[in-house]
Amino acid sequence: MIITTGNEVAGHEIIEYRGVVRGIVVRATGIGRGIIGGLKSIAGGNIEEFTHVCENARREATSRMVQHAHEIGADAIVGMRFDSTEFSQGCTEVLAYGTAVKIQKV
Repeated sequence: MIITTGNEVAGHEIIEYRGVVRGIVVRATGIGRGIIGGLKSIAGGNIEEFTHVCENARREATSRMVQHAHEIGADAIVGMRFDSTEFSQGCTEVLAYGTAVKIQKV
């Protein structure tokens, strides 16, 4: 599956738009990472424990978006984006979304 943040796929022509696809994941940091990350946040700088949680959430949201695209018969996803919202303390939604398309080589 080709995924791009652009609106075109180089070397291909978009022949059909299949619709918006998305993958949603809701994550909490967990007690161990939360305590360590909280202590590190006092000193400032990059907090690897939180980075790990965020990367995993983005990866899983992308995987779910690709699965959705496969389900509706897409070859590629254009205009892909991430969005995230903290809806309670320590609990974040990560959304991967884009437009599923059918493509052909030019």
